[in-house]
Amino acid sequence: MAAEPTKYGKAKAEFVYMLNNEINKFNVFFMEQEEDFIICHKELQQRIKTVMDKWSSNGSRTEYTDEMAEIRNDIVDFHGEMVLLENYSNINFTGLAKILKKYDKRTGGLLRLPFIQKVLKQPFFTIDLVSKLVKECGNIIDEVLFPIEEDKEETKEQKGAIMVATEPVKGIFRNTVVALLTMEEIRRVSSTKDHFSLPPLNLPHSHLIHSFQLNSPIPIL
Repeated sequence: MAAEPTKYGKAKAEFVYMLNNEINKFNVFFMEQEEDFIICHKELQQRIKTVMDKWSSNGSRTEYTDEMAEIRNDIVDFHGEMVLLENYSNINFTGLAKILKKYDKRTGGLLRLPFIQKVLKQPFFTIDLVSKLVKECGNIIDEVLFPIEEDKEETKEQKGAIMVATEPVKGIFRNTVVALLTMEEIRRVSSTKDHFSLPPLNLPHSHLIHSFQLNSPIPIL
């Protein structure tokens, strides 16, 4: 009889070891991305300041438009990458919670509660900084890169240049929409909701996001 508890204890230890290894991988990837985002955010702010200073010094209107179009593309791309990282955090948390729920159900154990409490403190689930950067990027896009301009008309050439410049962001935009819809779905209130579930995601402009028709789903890697 003593062999059974020993066997169970060994299996549990191996299971926990495997989960901890996966969490370490999540954390390393998340922290590397977070560090890159902080650097990129500062660089984008500096680029905007440089262009604004040029413009305030009576710089070339064409040069200003071209440089702002390039910054706009980069910041939309950057915003999308951060949303994807938030999605990465949510999906991994949800996956771990489901794995632990199944483990407890099959073994009759009580591993889920203490382990989830540990997960909640892990770097990959601590997304406050990334969420702050996402919000700041949204404000920059609204307030700085798309100001209301009076008595200024763009030439056809300028409009064409901006349209061409925005082509590269379409892929990341589609990925961002997919990520937002995925986040909304996995955090939807359901009959199986409990205190381990993530709260519902209230997307701003949700009706607009749902209106996009994505012809072919793009895998989020």
